[in-house]
Amino acid sequence: MKVLVVGANGQVGQHVVDQLHEAPGVSVRAMVRKEDQQKALLQRGIDAVCIDLEDDIPNIKRAYQDIDAVIFTAGSGPKTGADKTMTIDLDGAVKTIEAAKQAGVKRYVMVSSFDTTRDAIQSAPEGFKPYVVAKHFADDWLRRSGLDYTIVHPGRLTSDEGTNQVQVEESVDAGEVSREDVATVLVETVQNDHLVGREFQVISGKTPITEALRSVQIKR
Repeated sequence: MKVLVVGANGQVGQHVVDQLHEAPGVSVRAMVRKEDQQKALLQRGIDAVCIDLEDDIPNIKRAYQDIDAVIFTAGSGPKTGADKTMTIDLDGAVKTIEAAKQAGVKRYVMVSSFDTTRDAIQSAPEGFKPYVVAKHFADDWLRRSGLDYTIVHPGRLTSDEGTNQVQVEESVDAGEVSREDVATVLVETVQNDHLVGREFQVISGKTPITEALRSVQIKR
């Protein structure tokens, strides 16, 4: 299996790329938006392409050659405004979904926000609301895409070292989770057909990640 990681230079994306690069039976292609990022990855022996999510779908689709699955970890970041949130977190996500469909890539794993329900939009702080809106509609586009999707809703992300232990449920109380553990969840999820058509929240917990994902019994 060859996996395209969109947003490969992000804090979660870097962990995903590193883990996939070391995983047996799997290879990775990193999609980044700056040439220096691409060069650094290539020097490490990691396949990488330089494509901006604000490009059009035909250009984005260039990254999908010989790809079997996509993990979307990209985000505009907290220092940008609502305009970038819409063009990256919403439109960028939609374009990668459409590129996957056009390229015949069926497996797609999305990193979303912890809660993207309509209630979450209504209750979100004013500065955070555009992000929740963007994720709400990106998630919905993916659900309707016909792809073999999984949507992962992580809790508040930390830079703590991963513990390889999480709590995974359709709905859990809000909590924290390390970016490294989220990356491990994503790497295992993309290889797990049991999780196709499902979505779940994930926070730090006491169950090993492989066991937690194996026990997911969420209705499609």
